[in-house]
Amino acid sequence: MNEEAKKYLKRMTNPFIFWWAMFFKLPSAIFWKLRIKSLDLKSCTVTIPYFWRSQNPFKSIYFAAMAGAAELSTGALCQLAMAGKGKFSMLVVDFRAEYFKKANQKISFSCSQGEEVCQLIDNLEIGGSDKITTVSTGISPNGEIVAKFYVTWSFKRKA
Repeated sequence: MNEEAKKYLKRMTNPFIFWWAMFFKLPSAIFWKLRIKSLDLKSCTVTIPYFWRSQNPFKSIYFAAMAGAAELSTGALCQLAMAGKGKFSMLVVDFRAEYFKKANQKISFSCSQGEEVCQLIDNLEIGGSDKITTVSTGISPNGEIVAKFYVTWSFKRKA
């Protein structure tokens, strides 16, 4: 892991710095109380609590709040993979979700495709672009799969 990646990792796993970064870049993450539980080059886990700001009228976590947690779990892996490796453009180009259970408790969204993302980033030529579909699985505290989100990221390496 290069020095920029280590700095990014430290910033994202420090609750105070994470809060300020989200305040300016993604305020909904603060509103929904998203937390990065773990982050390394292999995987990322983001939690979202079930409480009044994240719930819908049907007494479960609002689908957009879960989508935000799922996107953050994949996007943080992508940002970590790109850290210190030059300039990139990064964009969500496709998004799909499957729901299995009612999300009425704290949910952990995990993506374990960090190595695949790193490999894609490392193999990208200047001016080249590529896509990867990442999967974030939402799991309840009792181990049940609540939802799966498929986030397709597009990358372009800049000069």
